[in-house]
Amino acid sequence: MNRLRNRLILVFLAATLAPLGVTLWVTTSLLDHSLNIAAARERELDKVSLSLQTAGRAFYQKACAHLKSEALARRIEPTRYAEADIPRGPSAVRELWESNAEEQFSLSGQEGDRLDYLVRRGQEVWSYSSDLGGVAMQRLREEYRRARESVEEGRARNLRRGFTYAYIVLAAAIWSVSFALLVYLAHRVSRPIQQLTAGLGELAKGNLAARVTAARDDEVGQAIQAFNRTAAELQHNRDRLVYLTQMASWQLLARKMAHEVKNSLTPIRLTVEEMVARHAEADPAFLQQAAQIVVDEVESLERRVRAFSEFAAEPPVRPAPLAVNGLVDERVAFLRTGHPEVAYSVRLAEGLPRALADEDLVKGILTNLLENAAEAAGSGGRILVLTTTSESGLAIEVHDSGPGLSEEVRRSLFQPTISFKKRGMGLGLSIARKSALLMGGDIVATNGALGGAGFRIQLPPAPDA
Repeated sequence: MNRLRNRLILVFLAATLAPLGVTLWVTTSLLDHSLNIAAARERELDKVSLSLQTAGRAFYQKACAHLKSEALARRIEPTRYAEADIPRGPSAVRELWESNAEEQFSLSGQEGDRLDYLVRRGQEVWSYSSDLGGVAMQRLREEYRRARESVEEGRARNLRRGFTYAYIVLAAAIWSVSFALLVYLAHRVSRPIQQLTAGLGELAKGNLAARVTAARDDEVGQAIQAFNRTAAELQHNRDRLVYLTQMASWQLLARKMAHEVKNSLTPIRLTVEEMVARHAEADPAFLQQAAQIVVDEVESLERRVRAFSEFAAEPPVRPAPLAVNGLVDERVAFLRTGHPEVAYSVRLAEGLPRALADEDLVKGILTNLLENAAEAAGSGGRILVLTTTSESGLAIEVHDSGPGLSEEVRRSLFQPTISFKKRGMGLGLSIARKSALLMGGDIVATNGALGGAGFRIQLPPAPDA
């Protein structure tokens, strides 16, 4: 359930519906008031047009009666049209003649500002005409017709309902588009937070491998990136803690083993030496050979005991600013003479900051890694040592051209084991990593740059670096 998104939507509804309702009420009220004014004007126009019609009709009838009375009283001279002149006369004259009517009134002049009284007189048509005093009856009639059309059109339409519906539909459409946009934006905002919450839940359950995909670079994206970095750091610290806990268990075992084996080695060696001293005359060659074998084996056991003792001991850590490039040069030059069959190459980063580390422990780590690399590379092999900066500080890498590391070996690479190789105890990498961890660094296996194995020593930078 995306509560944040739902809350954003509810806030939007609360913040928009009430103002929208008030806006609709105010605007519809103003619109209704405006339409009422328009309706009042429409009614006035209706009254004016009807009054105009009545006045115009009365004026026209009065003008017709006056003109007829003037014609009958012979106070106006008519214009006479004989039967032969009628086809060429005015259209009103022709209409009277063709209709067989006795008399007829018609408008003439400019826009009907004159009134004609036509009378049939035997085979002639007499036309009496008078001025209407500047009143254009045809123009008046046309204006009256337009006024009536406007009134009838206004009655046929319900403007109030149409405007109200149109306004409500427009407001609803705009609000719906805004609501859809808010839902989309709320989803974009709440989705990463929901993923971050789920990641925190997984982290709280102990799943330190939980990560959240950061697809944005805003504040939420930065929080996700901080979560991923924190989870990675926690996972790394847990791995270090587990590893150091395992080392502590092996240290206890190593102390017990060293104590038990040492108690047995001393009397064995003393006894064999005494045997050789007392029985030198009885087959001395055989006794000498047997004694040498026993002594060699005892010395081998002593070496193993010393290795376990060193592994079990907690070396003192004295961190100090350390020039890594100079130390690498010194270790490679020191060990190069012991392996003339191997080709060494060194690449040192310029401007490398100082590391905060124990010089003796770093020397021991480098010696172990370089010896392992020389043994893996063999005669004619190559070793590459380089320094570089890393995210956690600076690093020293050792690569060899040997056969490399299998996946099975990588899984237990730093686990303490008992090796019976001539020159190996099986504890070198474990001791080296423990020393690196005690200094605040680490040792990890990397892809070999020369086709074989590769190891990176990570060291923290000095405060003034």
